[in-house]
Amino acid sequence: MSNIEKLVLLHSNDMHGDFLAEDKGDRSEGGVSLLSGYIKEVRQKEPNTIYAIAGDMFRGSIIDSEYKGFSTIELMNFLSPDVVTLGNHEVDYGLSHLLFLEKCAKFPIVNANMFIKTNHTRLFKPYITLDINGLKVMFIGIITDEVLASTKAEKIVGSFIDVWDAARQVGVIVDNYKTTKVDLTVLLTHIGFEKDKELASLLDPKWGVDLIIGGHTHTFLDEPCIVNNIPIVQIGIGTDQIGRFDIHIDTDEHKMVDYRWQAIPIDSKHCNSDPILEDVINAYKSETDRKYSRIITNFRRELTHPSRYQETELGNLFADLLQLDSSFDVMLYASGSIRLEKLGPIVQYQDLKECLPYNGLVYMLEVTGKQFKEMMRFMLRDEALAEGSHTEFYQVSKGMKMIYHKSTHDFEEFSLNDKPIEDDQIIKIALQDYHYNSFSEFFGFPLEEVLKNKKARVVITDDFSIFEELLCSMNQVDSHIEGRITILD
Repeated sequence: MSNIEKLVLLHSNDMHGDFLAEDKGDRSEGGVSLLSGYIKEVRQKEPNTIYAIAGDMFRGSIIDSEYKGFSTIELMNFLSPDVVTLGNHEVDYGLSHLLFLEKCAKFPIVNANMFIKTNHTRLFKPYITLDINGLKVMFIGIITDEVLASTKAEKIVGSFIDVWDAARQVGVIVDNYKTTKVDLTVLLTHIGFEKDKELASLLDPKWGVDLIIGGHTHTFLDEPCIVNNIPIVQIGIGTDQIGRFDIHIDTDEHKMVDYRWQAIPIDSKHCNSDPILEDVINAYKSETDRKYSRIITNFRRELTHPSRYQETELGNLFADLLQLDSSFDVMLYASGSIRLEKLGPIVQYQDLKECLPYNGLVYMLEVTGKQFKEMMRFMLRDEALAEGSHTEFYQVSKGMKMIYHKSTHDFEEFSLNDKPIEDDQIIKIALQDYHYNSFSEFFGFPLEEVLKNKKARVVITDDFSIFEELLCSMNQVDSHIEGRITILD
């Protein structure tokens, strides 16, 4: 008769510094204190419990930004994950800083596809096999190729850049390091939901991958998505919920017999808080409140940014502020740079900093009307607008108007200040430095072709200081959706 053991596998992804509980009136929701309380309770009730994090612990809160991720590592040490994989935002403070933070982490970080180009040495351990009371569980970490955009200054850093390479690396690791005593094999990925499905379809069943726990696209699933007989899960964004597998494993055959997966809400109705972690997070909050709680401005009403793939009120506001009294015609402000879905009506410095954590340079480029239209058509391609996509999208400043038909992949209107943009017309556009450095990838058009028009130049050295300065001098700020970007069909 087979010996059946139960394993509970908890998982989070894309926590993005969501450390504080939110008051919902009848309950508190999210935050690391309640999350820790739930994890501790499960660990006490279920001796065979693993907690895994699928990337992007960093960014999104003033506490994380103020301490450049060190606060996040300390809080994660209290949560005590059994294994973590890297997300693209783990390199936001620089690769060398990440390697320093890894030394501060009291938990293993796995990643199979970041390496040094010259000798192909991996930067992190590619996998770990955990022994949970005799159960052997292997985790392999895979990161998105978008990490390369953040490490362009690190010329010797590379990554396997597509899912074919990732699948091949999984096979290499399994062939070299997996033994018959491994009871469960899990891919802990940060490549996005669609790429998780593509990756699963490429995996050889002989490799014995049982589960994919993903992140990056902030996809919330009601149930696992099954591809190539492999369940794929992701649990949205933040700390308002946690994923839970209850798995039964045949330890004689070393295989998963059955499982149940559910999304568990993290709130005060379901979870007790962790008083120790509560004290730690309050100490950080007290410090940042003291430093950043001053009021910047008042909005006339709450302004929103509900999706990165459409024109939004906050997107228009920030694009317009940078374009105001500038030397360029159109500001292309990245939707992904706006990290809050709503802001105001009272805006404190820490609110603005949490909403816009990526301060930096702004470059001005001269493009022809034909080139500009080609760039925007690439931004609005079917792949980018598909559900579950995680591509770059840009908010445009006042005066720009695009009406785009998905059915024809062309523009009904493409105008600036009520005049059609002609193919040979020169348009001065502005981009943040991250997007300038990744121009060819994000716009599907070679930067070299644009630079033939005129050399790029820096026109703003710190975009956040522009927002702070202008908003401090304004009151009753308002912004509306004006039809600058209209997508039909």
